[in-house]
Amino acid sequence: MLDLARLRALHAVFVHGSVAGAATALGYTPSAISQQITKLERETRTTLLERRGRGVALTEDALRLADTAQRLLAIMEQAETELEERRGLPTGRLTIAAFASAARGLLPGVLAELGRDHPALDVRLDEVDPHLSVDLAAKGVVDLAVAHDWDIAPLPAPEGLTQAVIGLDRCDLLVPEGHALAGRDGVRREEPARERWICQPPGTVCHDWLVRTLRTAGYEPDIRHRAEENHTQLALVAAGLGIAMMPRLGRGPLPDGVVAVRLDPVPERRLYALWRTEAARRPAIRAAVDALRAHGAAAGLA
Repeated sequence: MLDLARLRALHAVFVHGSVAGAATALGYTPSAISQQITKLERETRTTLLERRGRGVALTEDALRLADTAQRLLAIMEQAETELEERRGLPTGRLTIAAFASAARGLLPGVLAELGRDHPALDVRLDEVDPHLSVDLAAKGVVDLAVAHDWDIAPLPAPEGLTQAVIGLDRCDLLVPEGHALAGRDGVRREEPARERWICQPPGTVCHDWLVRTLRTAGYEPDIRHRAEENHTQLALVAAGLGIAMMPRLGRGPLPDGVVAVRLDPVPERRLYALWRTEAARRPAIRAAVDALRAHGAAAGLA
């Protein structure tokens, strides 16, 4: 009989595109994943991975086996869901994928509450960009995704996922102290369009939203500096190197030299939780969503 753990390893390589990515997702070393695949090759008498440049590629047989593994893992999840539902208590493992500012500003309290109130529940967090986390939830790699989108850049949810709104996170314009806009009560979105901008790298939700917003106002943004971390962006603003638009969740206190100015209309992003519809009966999912909403309200989400 085929070993389910080895099939899970192969499926993870298929989903993440590499042995290293599979190892990170499953919490193993790349060597351990490679060993699992090698043993599965012996069991099936089939070559499953082929060297391609510096990486590996799944063979045609491996792709078929990964598809079978996905169906088997879905059956296992259904069985675990039914057992948990019968007990009526959150149990087992629950993996949550959340974007950076939610992982920083929302999830610590949520994880602590779930661990305190449900000791039989093993909750784990992965920090992942929203573009990726939704796909990971759809593929069954994580149990719950915390994602966000903007009014002019909605993030589509694949079929088979259920979602619940956590709240609305407002965004401010951040400028250096002494900047011409620093003393204003409010600023129209198009007014700072010609400024030098600091934002996240291309391909992220916040970068795409900023570019679309300014282009809608008729301006091509002059993006001088790109940084993933909010603290890096704030340091660049404080140094007078540009301005930024940044949500409030997980931002923390502003450093000296940075002033927040209200934008009109106020940009808002919607935070929501997504999970596979077939797992919606899990008490663990319900407990996590309830905790996310409660902590979202406490963090100031509208």
